Amino acid sequence: MLSVFLSAFMFFSCSGDAADTTGGEAVVKPSNLVVVATPVGVSTQNPNGDGSGTVSFTFSATNAKSYKIALGDGETKETTTGSLTYTYNAGGTNSYTVYVSAYNGSQFISTSVALTLYVAPKAIWADEFDVDGAPDATKWAYDLGTGDWGWGNNEAQYYTNRPENVKVLNGKLIITPIKETYQGSSYTSARIKTQGKFSFKYGKVEIKAKLPLGGGTWPALWMLGNNITTASWPACGEIDIMEHVGNTPNKIYGTLHYPNFSGGNAVSRTTTITNASSEFHIYTLDWRADSIKFYVDGNLFHTFTNNSSLPFNQNFFLIINCAMGGNFGGAIAPGFTSSTFEVDYIRVFN
Repeated sequence: MLSVFLSAFMFFSCSGDAADTTGGEAVVKPSNLVVVATPVGVSTQNPNGDGSGTVSFTFSATNAKSYKIALGDGETKETTTGSLTYTYNAGGTNSYTVYVSAYNGSQFISTSVALTLYVAPKAIWADEFDVDGAPDATKWAYDLGTGDWGWGNNEAQYYTNRPENVKVLNGKLIITPIKETYQGSSYTSARIKTQGKFSFKYGKVEIKAKLPLGGGTWPALWMLGNNITTASWPACGEIDIMEHVGNTPNKIYGTLHYPNFSGGNAVSRTTTITNASSEFHIYTLDWRADSIKFYVDGNLFHTFTNNSSLPFNQNFFLIINCAMGGNFGGAIAPGFTSSTFEVDYIRVFN
């Protein structure tokens, strides 16, 4: 009787927190979970790491056989050891909540740890326009012709791939709108894009450009969602990093188009600079899951709150063009003959 009593006592003592058994033996719930997250290169000068984005995690828990880690950036990892090394990619200084569960069979215990990490921006794509001739065919494709109804905006130009309208020369991309009769249109210009060659989701875009001069010119540095061929516009989303209207010189637009907020109802802000058409300026987009920010020469002028219900959470491709006239470009100056839209470089960072 004493032996039976002691056996029952030991069984219930061991399985009080257990929900399953293995081979007739109680599975003990893990306890004492401890998680340590250490960014690589932490120092007094670099309290959030050395910029590599690499973090060393260590885990320990009594009776744990495996660990599951939700890393706070959408990724989840599993390990049977007490350590994990992981590299985050989002540039800048970001805060994450990392959730860790220690398992023994179906029994588990969980905790979380806060992590603040600095990741130095890394270039993931760029064009420095340092080879004379046509734009790099491995990076750029063309939109050609007039599009339907002047690309949807009643624009006056015919887009070509002729060197008269688009070329790389002396380290710069040069798009030249010209007043001329061509294929039934009164003006020509160019529109190049990375569609089918490069697209990305989130990051920083930096473009150094000098804008064309003249009433009716409408240069733009912008992006469209990769799904435009299936979702159509504006469901695909559009991010206009920079637009400029020659009829209102030096006024820079940063704009987003999406369902119910497109065309004249788009979400747009402006800033006024000097010498937009005589000097190069740097136009920057900082695109994240929770915000989209627009800058000129490092000065923030438009902040947009992004969220998962919007189309700005998928891959986008880049477009550079100069339209003439249209609904936004307005009246074309009678004396306009030609001008140049010059881009020194375009760089995309993680």
